[in-house]
Amino acid sequence: MAEMDRAQLDSFLAVARIAKLATLNADGSPNVVPVWFEWDGADALVFTTRTSAKIRRLKRDHRVTLSVEEGVGVPEAWVSIEGTATVEAAGAWGLIERLTPRYYDAAKARETLLSWGQMKEEWVVIRISPRRIRSSAPGS
Repeated sequence: MAEMDRAQLDSFLAVARIAKLATLNADGSPNVVPVWFEWDGADALVFTTRTSAKIRRLKRDHRVTLSVEEGVGVPEAWVSIEGTATVEAAGAWGLIERLTPRYYDAAKARETLLSWGQMKEEWVVIRISPRRIRSSAPGS
């Protein structure tokens, strides 16, 4: 298995894919949920509401893993970002505005932004700072 170089990694993470965010439950067991994400070249960004179960789990333990992979039917490729998460109040709405059109068609994105915009103050950013990044380059 060949690791991706930095250019491959950045390019792979720039594509809209559903990621899986792993956090830890109170008993130490993993909890994995699908999420939208943005890679800023240094950290992965995810949004959620400030009262979500993800935030409750992160208050107990900041260790996380974000897993992103190619879909079935194309050469296998994936990135796993292991690190720590911080929760930020600033920037959540901007992240939502950038990501929604990437994951939804234009009509669904407009409808979703109107709905979610009614609760702008509830959104927060989960910033995942990598401790280790593992990957598998396509075709390796």
